[in-house]
Amino acid sequence: MFHFHRHRLRALLHLNNLPQTSKCHLLLLQTNFLNSFSTTTTSSSDQQSFTISYLTNTCGLSPQDALKVSKRLRFKTPKKPDSQDALKVSKRLRFKTPQKPDSVVTFFKNHGFLIHNIQSIILKDPELLVANPIKSILPKFQFLASKGASPSDIVKTVTRCPRFLRVSLDKHIVPAFDLVRSFCPSNQKAIDSIIACPTSISDFRMKPNVKFLIDFGLTGSNIYHLLRTRPSIICSTDLKNAVEEIKELGFDPSKAYFSVALLAKRAITKSQWDAKVDVLKSWGFSEDEIFNAFKRHPNFMLRSPDKLNAVMSFWVDGLGWDPSVLLAKPVLFGFSIEKRLSPRASIVKYLLSKGLLKEGACLCTPFNLSDEDFQRRAIESRESALFILAKGIIEAKWDEKVETFKKWGLSDEHILQAFKKQPFCMLSSPRKMNAIVNFWVNHLGLDSLDLARAPGILQLNLNLEKRIIPRGLVV
Repeated sequence: MFHFHRHRLRALLHLNNLPQTSKCHLLLLQTNFLNSFSTTTTSSSDQQSFTISYLTNTCGLSPQDALKVSKRLRFKTPKKPDSQDALKVSKRLRFKTPQKPDSVVTFFKNHGFLIHNIQSIILKDPELLVANPIKSILPKFQFLASKGASPSDIVKTVTRCPRFLRVSLDKHIVPAFDLVRSFCPSNQKAIDSIIACPTSISDFRMKPNVKFLIDFGLTGSNIYHLLRTRPSIICSTDLKNAVEEIKELGFDPSKAYFSVALLAKRAITKSQWDAKVDVLKSWGFSEDEIFNAFKRHPNFMLRSPDKLNAVMSFWVDGLGWDPSVLLAKPVLFGFSIEKRLSPRASIVKYLLSKGLLKEGACLCTPFNLSDEDFQRRAIESRESALFILAKGIIEAKWDEKVETFKKWGLSDEHILQAFKKQPFCMLSSPRKMNAIVNFWVNHLGLDSLDLARAPGILQLNLNLEKRIIPRGLVV
């Protein structure tokens, strides 16, 4: 500013040496220039004020957010943009009234977008405020809907990544969707993948990266696994390096676990990886043993250092068992200590104390079984300890099941009697128990005590609708 005034002063001093007519002419030019400068500055300021006012009053943005957006957006183009970027933007954002942004905001509202959705869209891509909603946005909505996307799916997708609304439908979105769909078993699965990572249909890296994965040897099921769980990986800039790194670790690209390993490795940073390795090393494992465990079950390295340490402490300090057995089945690190490992460990320890486990049986197997298989196998093979085992197996829901029976007039003695006669009756869910007793008492008019005397009807494998009700109505 001082530089400007200095030159102005020199010009004024120079006037003293000019003829009177030249002085008048030069002063007129100078006055016009200064007026033009002042008008441009005022105009730019007015435009920004108008933009901020519109964004706060109509769109509900905070003054701070409105100011940020206003720097990228002008409802009236300045005559002299400050930069080439501003010039490029201004050429696309030329309108003097709020008519265009009003039509866009109204369009979004009419299609189920709430004000917070619209605010998010504006903050991410304010240039959409000057788009033609009927010609540019609506066809993309219609395309997604034709593939099975619900209105809420469209809202989620656009809110997360509004940029895809500004790419060509025919040249980019349709081919990108078809590419994703070619690996998915249904349109809905493809839509689910797009919702999880909307950039997949607007990112120009998708097609070449998929081609690279196929050429590298990944199967269609591997690519689908990536699309289903973390599609953003396919659009990453360093995908090639990541894939080659996983292959160097010994994973075969044609095998299912390759994508699992890629997901696990990409989900954590080097410092996070090192922290987890250090935890396992503190329990006596070598890097080779940790690497072999990762190859067997890559997802176990997604657990936090605290979780890894807690499971190791429970297994070694709490149970007194060999840590190498646990690392041989790293899937166990993913189970809850309170809800799964601890209850089942008490059962396994009981079986060990009674000599009821087969010689050489793997300690990890009982923890890896589904709840239903674990309960059935424990009860079927250990009748001498039925009550102790089953109560420990299903202790989380035992009280709830007892209360269900008590509501129908059964006492603790009746329930214990039923359990001794047919242990499987306590494997059914409280909801199924209640439905069977309700049918027995209210529809057949029978006494609930009869169920305690013959609890076979409560078995887990007897279907209420297909077997119990049809036969009950005949009887």
